Amino acid sequence: MTTHPAHPPAAKLARTVGFWGAVWMGLGSIIGTGVFVSLGIAAGVAGSSVVLAVALAALVATANGLSSAQLAAAHPVSGGTYEYGHRLLGPTAGYAAGWMFLSAKSASAATAALGFAGYLLHVLGAPDDQWTRVAVALALVALLTGLVSRGIQRSNAANIAIVSLTLLALAAFVAFGIACAPPELLNERLGFDALTQALSEPASLLNATALMFVAYTGYGRIATLGEEVKEPSRTIPRAIIGTLALSMLLYISVSATAVAVVGADAFARATSAVAAPLEVVAQRFDHPQIAGLVALGAVTAMAGVLLNLLLGLSRVLLAMARRREMPAALDHVDPRTSSPNRAVWVIGALIAALVLVGDVKTTWSFSAFTVLIYYGITNLAALRLAPEHQRFPRAISALGLVACFGLAFFVQWQIWIAGLGLLALGFLIRALVARAAQGRFDR
Repeated sequence: MTTHPAHPPAAKLARTVGFWGAVWMGLGSIIGTGVFVSLGIAAGVAGSSVVLAVALAALVATANGLSSAQLAAAHPVSGGTYEYGHRLLGPTAGYAAGWMFLSAKSASAATAALGFAGYLLHVLGAPDDQWTRVAVALALVALLTGLVSRGIQRSNAANIAIVSLTLLALAAFVAFGIACAPPELLNERLGFDALTQALSEPASLLNATALMFVAYTGYGRIATLGEEVKEPSRTIPRAIIGTLALSMLLYISVSATAVAVVGADAFARATSAVAAPLEVVAQRFDHPQIAGLVALGAVTAMAGVLLNLLLGLSRVLLAMARRREMPAALDHVDPRTSSPNRAVWVIGALIAALVLVGDVKTTWSFSAFTVLIYYGITNLAALRLAPEHQRFPRAISALGLVACFGLAFFVQWQIWIAGLGLLALGFLIRALVARAAQGRFDR
């Protein structure tokens, strides 16, 4: 009888991240592509009811955040819902979560890289054709992949600087924007007329809600770093909830300001025309220097989102390799940097491939479907927690479960069909990896 050799003990990641480091990492993942690009995409779908879509997405994200918090406290390991699914729902659900996370967030990362390129080229006054944007995005992916492969502490320092500048830019946008909003149009843009439109077009509202939900999901990066957080059972829940509360306040403030100043239609047109909608809005302010500050904040924010996604995605890929659901060669942590650098470079290559799509609406919509499936599994896993690990009412996780799986199918039908096809491809890859490993053992 053939015996399979035991896997060597997995190398451990160093616990170097405290509460505020985790909060800043979560904010760095949330405050970026969603606020600087996807708000305009959602405005093109839902019109003046985009602010309501932002609020509804925040409610769904809150339910998911509380589910994620109690899961991370009960199981403080790298890998997020991939690990929770394995432990609480079984290997099939766990693998589905891991694969959909890799797919969703790689698409989000590609959107961030393309958004970075769009804002940067606009600021520099350089030609902004599709291939120039792709080239700049690929350069950013290569640079940040190299940074993340050198270790998390160095990456955290860069993240804190990026988030600080982004928050300053957005605070200035809201403060100066409120003063420029035309009072005679506020009811049309944000009041009763907007609510009427939302109720008359519920499918568009829910589509926009699905698109905006993705913008909140950066808090999941905190859970995927469970092996690197100090006192994880205490730090992770507090950091997730704090990050989510801050980001909800900021997103609603920014979206309401943008719509109040220029209206939803003009906001959406700015997104499609120059991929720099908040800068276009800020050019309407009485203080033109705010537009430059917003553009600088956008450029740094996109870089911050990509940095944090590289961190989170590489940790999930490491977790999948540890279970031999991805190639065993990726089960490696560099002893000098405490970084899973092989996984980091594979994720960097995947993001670079998606950047070649060149269209932010396509990459963001695909991310919406796949990430909603991922968080649906998160809520399902939270419902399976033992009573002693239930920190919040089970109804919260049930609400999150229904909302995620329901909203997933309000994106364009071509996107969710492609997403389901990708899920099937993921299980095919899993079977091939398992067969290859079995062949090595048998020899």
